[in-house]
Amino acid sequence: MAFPLPPAMRLALDLAARAAQEGEVPVAAVVMRDGEVVATAVNVMAARRDPTAHAEMEAIREACRTLDLHRLDDCDLYVTLEPCAMCAGAISHARVRRLYFAAEDQKGGAVVNGPRFFQQPTCLHRPEVYGGIGEAEAAQQLRNFFVARR
Repeated sequence: MAFPLPPAMRLALDLAARAAQEGEVPVAAVVMRDGEVVATAVNVMAARRDPTAHAEMEAIREACRTLDLHRLDDCDLYVTLEPCAMCAGAISHARVRRLYFAAEDQKGGAVVNGPRFFQQPTCLHRPEVYGGIGEAEAAQQLRNFFVARR
């Protein structure tokens, strides 16, 4: 039996699809607090010519500005792709409470793949992590995007 996606992940997947239409890698992030959307973002690396403009980084920055805080202790982050090491570091420094991600990234992921950032003894904050939520759709979006580019 398939369970319905959490609304925040549904929003992230829809945003990722729109990002792909604009030529960006289809990754999106949503920050939630008390059941409300605080911030949304997509990858904008190509548009900004900025390799750090990942969806997670953009969403964290927007959430901090919106809430006028430098930490997101009571916020949850939904993202369509397993965060890389840079984003995992930002998630840790921002003290995000829970991380939900859709597709694993065996090449660039740093949560359940690669360095497993949150499991390192030097990690200063470890969010609760839940993976595989909307995985099939997110993985298909990414496959479609890269097939179209080849």
